[in-house]
Amino acid sequence: MSGKKRILVDETEWYRAQRAAQNLKQVRRDVPRLLEEVRRQTEADQARTRAQLEERARRTEQALSGLAAHTQRLERDTGRRLREQSERLQQELRGTADRLERDTRSMLAEQRAALERELAAERDQRRRDIADLTGRVDEIAGNRERAAAAAREWLADGATMAELIATTLPHERHAPGRLDRLRLDLDTARRNSDAGQYEAALALSQSAYLDLSELRLDVEHRELERRLAQDTATDALVLVETLITQNEVRPVMGPDGRPLPGVELDVDRWSEGELEELRGQVAERLSRARDDARTAAEQRELLAEAADLEERLGEVVDRAGMQLLASQLRVNLVDSVAGTLSRIGGYELVDGEYQDEDERRSYHAVLEHMTGNKIVVQVLPAADGETGQILRVLSYDYDTTAEHELRGRVEAVRQALGEEGHPTGALESEPGVPEPRETDLNRFRKRAGGAS
Repeated sequence: MSGKKRILVDETEWYRAQRAAQNLKQVRRDVPRLLEEVRRQTEADQARTRAQLEERARRTEQALSGLAAHTQRLERDTGRRLREQSERLQQELRGTADRLERDTRSMLAEQRAALERELAAERDQRRRDIADLTGRVDEIAGNRERAAAAAREWLADGATMAELIATTLPHERHAPGRLDRLRLDLDTARRNSDAGQYEAALALSQSAYLDLSELRLDVEHRELERRLAQDTATDALVLVETLITQNEVRPVMGPDGRPLPGVELDVDRWSEGELEELRGQVAERLSRARDDARTAAEQRELLAEAADLEERLGEVVDRAGMQLLASQLRVNLVDSVAGTLSRIGGYELVDGEYQDEDERRSYHAVLEHMTGNKIVVQVLPAADGETGQILRVLSYDYDTTAEHELRGRVEAVRQALGEEGHPTGALESEPGVPEPRETDLNRFRKRAGGAS
C-alpha cells in the first residue's frame, strides 16, 4: 500500500489561452519614447564624434591653406564632398522613425553599397580634376627652371599632405604601410631634385602627391564606413538596453485582453535574474561598440549580436510570463483537486502555501477530514525540458489503508481534472509512505522562522 500518488498534468487549455493573451514574446515598443530615449542616450556619442570631426576639419583646413593654389582647390572640393556624404548618411541613419522596425544590418549594408558607389564617383571626379594638373608636366618638359620650381612645389605639397594624413587620420588602421611607402617616394623625388634631376623629381613628386591625396580619400571613406557601423551598432545596442528597461515590468492581461488592475509581471524576478544578466551582456557589448579601436567588421558583428540580444529579450520575457502563469496554474490545480476531494470524500482545504513563500516554487495544500484524516496536495514544476506540472497526492489516513481505495480516490481526482480541461498522464504510485513533516506548511513560512 502506498499513500503517495503522482500525476503529470500537461499544459491546459487555460494555460495556453492565457499565454496567448499575454503575447509574451512581443516585446513592448513604445516607439515615440523609444526614439527619444535612444537619442538621449546616444547624445554623448554624437557630441564626441562631432568634436572629433570638427577638430579634424580645423586641422585639415589649416594644412590645406599651405598648399599651392591648384592643389588647395582640389583638396577643398574633395573635403566639401566628403562632408556632404557624411552628413547625408548620418541623417539617413538617425532621421527615420521606421528604422526601429527595419533590419539595421540591411540598412547598414545599403549604406556600405552607397558609400562604395560614392567613392567610385569621387575617384572619377578627382581623375578629371587631376587631368588638368598632370598635363602641366608635359608643358614644363625641357625647361629646367620651371621643372625645378614645380618639383619644389609638389614636394612641399606632398610633405604637407603626408603630415596631414599622419596627424589627423587613422591611416594605419585602414591602409597599413601605405603612408611610409609614399614618403619614401617623396624622399626619392627630393634626392632627384637635390641632384639636379628636376624632370624626374617633378614626375615622381607629383605622382607621390596624387597617391597621397588618393590615400587621404580612401582613409576618409573607410573611417566614415567605420563610424557609420559604430553609430549603427551603438544605436542598436542602446535600443535593446532601452527595450529592457521598457519591459522590466509588464501588465498581465485578463481573458478579455485588457490589463488586470494591480497585477504586473516583474520580468527579472520571474525569469530568476535572466533579465539582469541580459542587461549586463548588452552593457558589455555597448562598451565595445563605443571603443573607437573597433574595426568596421567588428562593429558589424556587434550589430548582429544586438539583433540576437533583442530576440533573447523576447525569450526572457516569454519565460518569465510562463513562470507567472504556471504559478497561477498550480493554485488552480489545487482548487480543482480540493473541490473533487470535498465532493467525493468530504475533505476541506485548511491550509495552502508556496514553498518558502515564493510564488515561483511549488504549491502545497493541506486538506482535512472530520475524522482527522489528512491529504497533502503538492503541485511542482516539471523537470527542466518538460512541460506541465507534477501533481502529488499524499494520504495520511487512519481508517483507509487499502491500496485500491487510495488509488480509486486519486483516480477520481485525475478524471475530474481531465473533465475540467486539465489533460493528465497516467496515475503512478510512489514507493514508501508519506513523511509527517509534509503536513506542516509552517516550515515554508519565514515569519515562523522556518524557510528551509
